[in-house]
Amino acid sequence: MIIRSGVGGGYDLYSRMLARHIGRHIPGNPSVLPTNMPGGGGIVAANYVATVAPRDGTILTMVSQGLPTDQALGLTPSFKADLRTFHWIGNMSSSNQVTVVWHTAKTQSFEEAKKRETMIGSTGAGSVSTQLPALFNNLLGTKFKIITGYPDGREVDIAMERGEVEGRGTNPWASYKSAQPRLVKERLIRPIIQIGLEKEPDLPDVPLLLDQPVAPEDKPVLEFMSKAVMVGRPIGTTPGVPAARVEILRKAFDATLKDPEFVAAASAQNAEIDYMSGETLAKIIDDLISAPTSVHERVKAMLRPKDSDVRNTVNEK
Repeated sequence: MIIRSGVGGGYDLYSRMLARHIGRHIPGNPSVLPTNMPGGGGIVAANYVATVAPRDGTILTMVSQGLPTDQALGLTPSFKADLRTFHWIGNMSSSNQVTVVWHTAKTQSFEEAKKRETMIGSTGAGSVSTQLPALFNNLLGTKFKIITGYPDGREVDIAMERGEVEGRGTNPWASYKSAQPRLVKERLIRPIIQIGLEKEPDLPDVPLLLDQPVAPEDKPVLEFMSKAVMVGRPIGTTPGVPAARVEILRKAFDATLKDPEFVAAASAQNAEIDYMSGETLAKIIDDLISAPTSVHERVKAMLRPKDSDVRNTVNEK
């Protein structure tokens, strides 16, 4: 199991949880070895799976939520993988993305973020936590200062807590509840906008991106990004795997998510599971990458951060 982030955080938690249980449902009951491969907002791991990893069905990975959008728009030259060639096994969760601020930050609402510069942490260029704040700035008039270069989301959370940044670009709400429940229970973070097709049940007062006022020609941009969030926690294997082995992995994934031991483990970690089949996931990814060029170009313009809006922590060391 190739994990696109460091230890800790939502990608690591969900990947390891699946790794602990899926082997029971694969013929031969193989053990599954989690291997962390952080870097570039998930680009390092995706490139490895696409170009280096064995093409025999022995590799699983959870791809960064923002990478289908990255490929569709050609945002990052270092991203070499073609996600349409991956074999998609299933999706573990499609929780809304949320932008949060620390409870003591001067900015405490999305409207206030339009009035003052707010420093928010992010990971690499391929991360949705960089893409969406750029869109907010370009399309909705916020003044986010995007601080990139953190190795993973857990480091951004730590940076928030020590006052290095005021908030975090984006993260699935379900991931906060599972990987960082203290931040939610003690109300240390405040969601100021959510991205999805409808509001999270427990965030009824947090504005939805789809509801933001924009010109008619920009409505497809909001719809594209809201659909992109549905990719959630996508599990795939390498290109070139024989169809029979892909089918075995899909059946194993489906059985795992219904397995009482897995369900109990997910519940114990407050990990929200929202099943999506590999076939449905593959279609969503293909639809995003194959959307009309006019939509791609407009979305691309909105997701490209201005140089003045970005600072990289690595360059400061």
